[in-house]
Formats: sequence, structure tokens, C-alpha cells
Amino acid sequence: MSQFHSVLEGLKAAAEPTRLRLLCICARGEFTVSEIQEIVGQSQPRVSRHLKLLCHAGLLERHREQHWVYYRVPQHGTGGELARTLLSVVPEADGLVDLDRRRLNAVLDRRAEAARRLVAESGVGKEVAQLEDEARVDVLILRTLADEPVGELLDIGTGTGRMLRLLGEQAERAVGVDISRAMLLLARSNLHAAGLDHLSVRHGNMYQLRFPDGSFDTVTIDQVLFQAEEPGAVLREAARVLRPGGRLLLLEFVTDTTFGLFEQEHNDLAVIDEDLLNEWCRDAGLRPLVSSRLPGSPFPVVLSLARRLVEDGEAAA
Repeated sequence: MSQFHSVLEGLKAAAEPTRLRLLCICARGEFTVSEIQEIVGQSQPRVSRHLKLLCHAGLLERHREQHWVYYRVPQHGTGGELARTLLSVVPEADGLVDLDRRRLNAVLDRRAEAARRLVAESGVGKEVAQLEDEARVDVLILRTLADEPVGELLDIGTGTGRMLRLLGEQAERAVGVDISRAMLLLARSNLHAAGLDHLSVRHGNMYQLRFPDGSFDTVTIDQVLFQAEEPGAVLREAARVLRPGGRLLLLEFVTDTTFGLFEQEHNDLAVIDEDLLNEWCRDAGLRPLVSSRLPGSPFPVVLSLARRLVEDGEAAA
């Protein structure tokens, strides 16, 4: 389909009151059918039919997360650009638009409360180790990545979405993946609270990412490997989805002389040292660039930057 016809189909799809309302809603983040149904006050079959038409026209995109399907305005492409152009002239003071916004905020408040409750009940996300000066680490992360554009960003094991909140405004597109639904709910709530509704999170396995080879310019892994069963496999998968020349930023707790005592209490954690981390990177086709060591509790943190090799024959050392 030509771009002319794509625009025409998009205009036809949006030229209906309910569908225009749905665009306004889905420009504020990712929402399920039941959440959208609650906001607009219409039946599930009717809402689903409108959503299907908007997706077919490219004005919305959908993704499945376990038993739920989420809808949002695309960040790229003709459909997303057209949707944002149309929404820029929709009066926010309109009574129906304002009512939808208030209902949407109520949905988000309940979602945030459900996320906090689920995290508290499950114990997921409980810190076994922590940074001593998170603000200092954030400054160092920004400085480490400052030489090149972040481009399209993937955060593996996104957790609360901390790395997305830090780097999301610099990225052309940013996606976080996590295996825990509780953490995904919390990350979505945190991103919305930070005004970063253009970012997204996905349910995903860090050993089998659902992205084609070479999909991202930057990949971040924040305090994940030391709890992974196969850290080397995670790095190989991260390297796979990086574009040639793309960068991997790692923030990891590493062993020191105090680790033996800690390991007795947390024997499910991987023993990582800095040399081993670099070896895993090289085995994955990544060339370590720089690293910095920072204090952490109960052991230090290493911030490491590596680059995916441009050619198979390029030296990884």
C-alpha cells in the first residue's frame, strides 16, 4: 500500500467519534481492552471492533502479554505520525475527552496500586544488593553513553524501569523486557508517573528475546547477570539483537573479599568477577571498551561498556 493510501485509510478509520476517543486514550500509554472499555463505557465487542479497525489502518499497534493484549499509538511509521497529527488538534477541554482522561487516570491509579500490592505479596524485586549512591551511578551512566546517540534502546530485565526512566528521553525508541508480570505492572506505572508514555515494556525471556537480529543501537542490563543462571547466554542474546557497532551497557555487582559471607546467605546468585564479565562479552562477540568500579552493598558495582563487533573478523580483545 502506498503512503497516500495509508494516510487515506487512516483518516477514514479515525473519522468516527469513538475511534477518535480511542486514539486519545492509547496515546497516553498501553491499555488492555477491558481498561479501554471501562474508560469509554462501551461494550467489549464494540470496543474490540473499533480497535481492530484502528490497528488495520496502522493508527494503533497491539502486543500480547500472557493473557492480556495491550494497545498503543505506534512510535514510528505513517500511522503513528498521522495519529499524533490528528490528536494535536483535538481540544483537550472537550467534555467527552476530559471525561475519558479522568476515567483513564482512575484506571492508572488502580493499576499502580495493583502493581505495588502484587510486588509486595510476591516478594519479586526485593533487593539482595544495592547501589550506595544511585545518583552518582546515574551521572556515570549518562557520561559513559554521551559520545554517541542512544538510538533505539532495549533494557533487558527492566524491573522497575529505572534504566528506561534514565535514558528514555534520549532514545528514538525504548523497550524494556522482564519475565515478571509484577515488575512489568510496576514499570508501566513508573513510566507513566515520569511522563514517559511513549516508552513500552514487554513480557519476555532474556534468554530468548522476541526481536530480530540487529534490532537495537543500545542494550542495557542493570543488575541482572549476578542473579542469572546462565549469564553468558544472556550476553549472547543481547549481542544478537544489537546492530553491528551497537553498544551494550552493563551495571553489575562483582565479587570481592566479602562475597564468601554473602554467598552463604544467597547461594542462588552467580559468582561474577570483572575478568569473567569481560570474557563473557568477548565470547558473545562484544569488545569491552571501558569500565568503572563503584561502591555497592554488600559488594562493589562495575559499570562496563562493550561494543558489538562490526565484522566477524574484528578482534574482540
